[in-house]
Amino acid sequence: MTASQPTHRIPEQLDPKTIGLFLDVDGTLLDIAPCPEMVEVGNGLIDDLASAQEALGGALALISGRPIVELDRLFAPLRLAASGVHGAETRHRPDCDVISVGGSLGVDAWSDLCDLLRQFPGSYAENKRVSFAVHYPVPGTDIRHLEQALAGFRERLAKPDASLRLLAGRGVFELQLDGFDKGRAIERFMAAAPFRGRRPIFVADDEIDRPAFDATLALGGLAFSVGGELPALSGAFEGPAAVRAWLHELGR
Repeated sequence: MTASQPTHRIPEQLDPKTIGLFLDVDGTLLDIAPCPEMVEVGNGLIDDLASAQEALGGALALISGRPIVELDRLFAPLRLAASGVHGAETRHRPDCDVISVGGSLGVDAWSDLCDLLRQFPGSYAENKRVSFAVHYPVPGTDIRHLEQALAGFRERLAKPDASLRLLAGRGVFELQLDGFDKGRAIERFMAAAPFRGRRPIFVADDEIDRPAFDATLALGGLAFSVGGELPALSGAFEGPAAVRAWLHELGR
């Protein structure tokens, strides 16, 4: 598998006029960095996203764990349809307002989490209001111990009217309020123009994105992993560079 050849050759088989494209960001469009603030976005990628957006008739959306305001900062001046915080935020079109789900994990929970993480030097958390993302250094962290500590924290934090889930990703755990995920975000996009009637294509790098993979496949689309094969998907890209190369060709 070369840098521009996924296991399933997308460019030769897909017409931009018939598909809706959903792209994860970190680990998919962008190479993973030591911390989220250190990712690099080349001007060429912004130009290629703009070209692909035009070729797709606007049916391109970023599907990310980052808040949409961060996505806008990363890809400025380009604005895209987007879902942020694992489906908790949605902007259906570039010129629309961001719609957010209600709820918050709260100030006290954030303070308690920060206290807990003092047991794990090098780890740090992001407060996304409806979720906390806990990043940890690799190697050097007792990941099993951290996961057990976060599972206990989740049990203490859960309330009858606010169930929580703990998700494991690459170098990160996410504590999230229930009721939203990337799969539901894709379903909402596909129900409205310009995505409605098109075939969904989702590209992401992590098992944490399984709800979106499954939703895409259930809608008759194709789902591709990045950086390694994941079970029951349509294929895989070798890494973010391969995704960027494919995106460049798609927009030409």
